Amino acid sequence: MDTEPRDGTADHDRAGTPERFARLCDAVAARLPFGLSRVVPSTFVGFAAISGTTFCADLLILTALHGHWQVPYGLAVAIGYAVAFALSFLLNRVLNFRSHDPLGRQTLVYVGVVAVNFAILVGVSSALEAVGVQYQVARVAAGACEGLFMYCAMRWLVFRGPGSRQNAARDRL
Repeated sequence: MDTEPRDGTADHDRAGTPERFARLCDAVAARLPFGLSRVVPSTFVGFAAISGTTFCADLLILTALHGHWQVPYGLAVAIGYAVAFALSFLLNRVLNFRSHDPLGRQTLVYVGVVAVNFAILVGVSSALEAVGVQYQVARVAAGACEGLFMYCAMRWLVFRGPGSRQNAARDRL
């Protein structure tokens, strides 16, 4: 049985979606206002889109666990964080940085980066919640700090190899 597309297009294979995602990120980065299009790389746009999606998943898990099922706040944050970061790693590897480097090395580096980030996240969000900041607002504030740290770590530590998109000439930062 023939599994190739009959019209000869490549949109049905696994390479199609990462390429479409890259073109979309390139287009958005090129249209950023205030001169940002000259300094913001398309991988940052992709990271922001993926992170926004996985952060929403994180908040939904946190709200369900802590808000509805009264799971202790720290544990609810940890579960939401773990699920969101696993999804973020996979989506960034495949769609954003399009890395073909060995998965094992990247996973080990990512686990180290996530461990540092987790300590920052739990510390900041728990401290804010302990002083009376509403728990979801505390999580959003901590998320703003972790976002910048994670992009830098993913770009320059996790997906730094020659098989990653951030080394492409069009990535301007």
